[in-house]
Amino acid sequence: MIPERESLLPKLSQHWRATPVRYASVCLDGKRIPLNIEERSNRRGDYPYWGANGVVDYVDGYLFDESLVLLGEDGAPFFDKNKPVAFFATGKIWVNNHMHVLRVNSGFDPRFVTHCLNATDYGPWIEGSTRDKLTQDKMGGIPLPTPPIREQRAIADYLDRETARLDALVAAKERLLELLAEKRRALITRAVTCGLNPDAPLRDSGISWLGQIPAHWEIRRLAWLFRDRDERSEPGLPLLEVSINSGVVVREFSDDRIESTAEDFNTYKVAHKGDVVFNKMRMWQGAVGVAPEDGLVSPDYTVAAPVGMLLPEYAGLLFRTEMFSAECARYSHGIVWDRLRLYWEGFRDIVVPLPPPAEQRAIVAHISAETAKLAALGQVAERTTGLLKERRAALIAAAVTGKIKSLS
Repeated sequence: MIPERESLLPKLSQHWRATPVRYASVCLDGKRIPLNIEERSNRRGDYPYWGANGVVDYVDGYLFDESLVLLGEDGAPFFDKNKPVAFFATGKIWVNNHMHVLRVNSGFDPRFVTHCLNATDYGPWIEGSTRDKLTQDKMGGIPLPTPPIREQRAIADYLDRETARLDALVAAKERLLELLAEKRRALITRAVTCGLNPDAPLRDSGISWLGQIPAHWEIRRLAWLFRDRDERSEPGLPLLEVSINSGVVVREFSDDRIESTAEDFNTYKVAHKGDVVFNKMRMWQGAVGVAPEDGLVSPDYTVAAPVGMLLPEYAGLLFRTEMFSAECARYSHGIVWDRLRLYWEGFRDIVVPLPPPAEQRAIVAHISAETAKLAALGQVAERTTGLLKERRAALIAAAVTGKIKSLS
């Protein structure tokens, strides 16, 4: 017992006590996957491989074949109170060496211990100079609320049922978010490659990645639509960055970071509002977008200035489709896949559709309106997901500290 730590728990029922983790369990060691397993073929293994976020893979070997409680040692996940950090696992499994593997002693239900660890405030237990970490010693001092074993099992049964129900609702909302994202991608791809009129006559574009396009559309090499902009020495402009998820956005710095990099800003490229900016090493993954304002970008980026026939907004939507990204990969150079680079010479040779200007504007407006509707639905689903996760965390905390009297 460590009385100074019991204050970290709420007041418990008379017949409950607080038990440090080290007295409730034995800590075992996980291991890295051996090379002969890690470098196996792409065949899915038979045994779950557990990491800090749950099962991350299936491998061809196992370390344990029993009921265990698994808890990560990396401190970062412990600060999200709505996300499980401890897991109950049973059967043949492999566990990463960055996990605490707990074999609970008799008198303790491992499922109950798992729920207790998911209700723990880890702030007092995390330490580290370079990165936050939950050491084995600190973990051993965490107090567990400990009712008699019969109550532990009753509480665990209740929480297993209720969290499974809530998890199913969360999974449904997350699937909805995935479907909305898929619909958004399909909407954009359809509009920028086929237009808005489903009855428009089509013709073969002669471009393998594009297929058929409206008969009145033209096709052009990007060399006719953009010029390579390489302007420097404007250190007073805001810094922009290219994100795979968000396109081109204004980069935010701490004051210290700004001072440490300001001397390099003279070498940064200038991107004017409406310029297309892409990361040469990640263009094949969609690291491209349109500059929202005048700013500076890394000298390793490419800045493509439109010459008037292709609207920047339309280009930004077209260039972030999966079809166009795949075409960029075909024109990129590199020895290995994750080191492919798209240079200006390759970019300028890509051929794209060119609708009339008025139709480009109509496509952009249509996509903006429709994606706004999808975004509104997504925001509702995200809020509901957040509330469900909060409900899950609150339910566990109440149950494992005896606040739900009907379970006692």
